[in-house]
Amino acid sequence: MPTKTPTPSDFPSELTVTVTPAPPSPSPSKSTSPAPNILLLLHGLGDTATSFTKFAEAIRLPETTIVTVQGTAPLPFDLGGFHWGDDVSFDSATGALDMDAGLTRSTKTLVSDVVRGALVQKCGYALREIMVLGFGQGGMAALAIAREIGLKENGNVGNGGIGALSGVISIGAPYPLSGSRVGDKNRTPVLLIAGRDSVAVSDEAVRRTKQVFEFVEVSRYARRGDGMPSSREEMLPVMQFFARRLRSRQGVPEGSVEIS
Repeated sequence: MPTKTPTPSDFPSELTVTVTPAPPSPSPSKSTSPAPNILLLLHGLGDTATSFTKFAEAIRLPETTIVTVQGTAPLPFDLGGFHWGDDVSFDSATGALDMDAGLTRSTKTLVSDVVRGALVQKCGYALREIMVLGFGQGGMAALAIAREIGLKENGNVGNGGIGALSGVISIGAPYPLSGSRVGDKNRTPVLLIAGRDSVAVSDEAVRRTKQVFEFVEVSRYARRGDGMPSSREEMLPVMQFFARRLRSRQGVPEGSVEIS
């Protein structure tokens, strides 16, 4: 059980972190207890934490504290925004910034300092109580985090130990080509969200993700483009995933399934 609600001061000072508290509990006896869930939000390439903090405030997930982390490095050339990559590279086909630019440094920071150091060790959360949602390059980082945490040689830290996160939602991004696929499949449930005929989340990219994760669900928009959900219909698979995976002290939502 969590022992405290995270605050920005629980995280390294070099990281830009915002914490959106859970909506007030209808049960007064539980209003002072830390929320039983953490949702970690990772923005896309070239963005900042600001837009995702607004998203956190808008969705108002019950019994869930939302932690938004800004990319670990600023983009060069006065491009503005931040990224999660080890480097900045350009896609030779499109000329746009390439999401898959190596994620070793950001993965180490997010696993060691954010998940294990702050959420597990300082705040008492178990891995099963932490979910990650990322967009674009942030989605790749979210998948890399889950895989790294599941590796046996990286376990036995705090009360998190070795194991699976509550889940990963990656919008517009598969498991990166630059990531390792060696070892047993990870048991963190994954939801991939993508547009119809997505170039990034191609059939081959989905197969690559399924080589790393045991439970992978794919939901595609009726429209083209891998942007954030922009309608109730597009957001529905995300909310259903939340309902299945987030824990509740108020009772288990009808139709929920526990996957251990």
